[in-house]
Amino acid sequence: MAPRAKPLSPHLQIYRFTLTMTMSIVHRATGIALYGGSLLLALWLVAAAFGGGFFDGVNALYGSWFGQFVLFAYTWVLFHHMLGGIRHFIWDFTQMMDPAGRELIVRLQLGASILLTLLVWALFVWFK
Repeated sequence: MAPRAKPLSPHLQIYRFTLTMTMSIVHRATGIALYGGSLLLALWLVAAAFGGGFFDGVNALYGSWFGQFVLFAYTWVLFHHMLGGIRHFIWDFTQMMDPAGRELIVRLQLGASILLTLLVWALFVWFK
C-alpha cells in the first residue's frame, strides 16, 4: 500500500500578499526594534546619571549623522508600533474588518506614522 500524500498548506496557492500582511510583519519587527531603542534610551539615562565625559560621549554619538538616523528610525518605530496597536484595538471591536477597511486602516497607519515622525522631528529637532 502506497503512503498517502499529506495535504499541502494552500496559503501559497490561494492568498496574494497584501499590505495588511506586510504591516503585520512590520508590526512584529517594530516590536523587536523597540527593545534596541529602549536600550539606547537607557544608555542615555545612565550617561546622564554619571555625567561628565561619558554623557558628552553619548551625546556626541547620538548627535552624529548615524546617531540621528537611528533616533529618527526609532521615532518612526515608536509611532508605527503604537498605531499598529490602535489598529488591532479597532479590529478587536470587529470594525474595518472587510477588505477595503483593512486596506484603508493600514494605509492610515503607515501614513500617520510617517507624518507624526516628521512632525515631531520638525518641531523638536530640525526647527527648535
